[in-house]
Amino acid sequence: MEFNYLAILAAAVVPIIVGYLWYNPKTLGIVWMRESGMTEEKFRNSNMAVIFGISLLLSVLLSFSTQMLVIHQMGAYSLMGANPEAALPSYQAFMSDYGYAIRTFKHGAFHGFLSALFLFFPVIALNALFERRSWKYIFINVGYWTLSLTIMGAIICGWK
Repeated sequence: MEFNYLAILAAAVVPIIVGYLWYNPKTLGIVWMRESGMTEEKFRNSNMAVIFGISLLLSVLLSFSTQMLVIHQMGAYSLMGANPEAALPSYQAFMSDYGYAIRTFKHGAFHGFLSALFLFFPVIALNALFERRSWKYIFINVGYWTLSLTIMGAIICGWK
């Protein structure tokens, strides 16, 4: 099993594209700005090149870790030390039998959705509660990550 770098890079642009649509003033952008305390002045005074550059870098990191959530074979890959040449014959036999088992777009989307529900929702909600943010703020951000991770999981798991 090797990393699919094209799938990782394709999945990494998903949060940027979804964010452009999700937080656009024509969709949820105005409500999000109000709930987050963002103003148009703050927005205009920000360095968008730096923000998008760092966002892309962080999205690549997220794509790498998403593999472990959506591809079950990553467990076997990590158990043998991520070195297929040094693996025992049992690893090769396992991968011959199950190398692409449940490696579908649908399965990846399902696990991407579950990771948003069981990992991202609690983290975002915990932070937002202590920051005294509204439930609108929480659900706007959780919705964004749920959609992004569902699509990312589908790309990473299904693209072989």
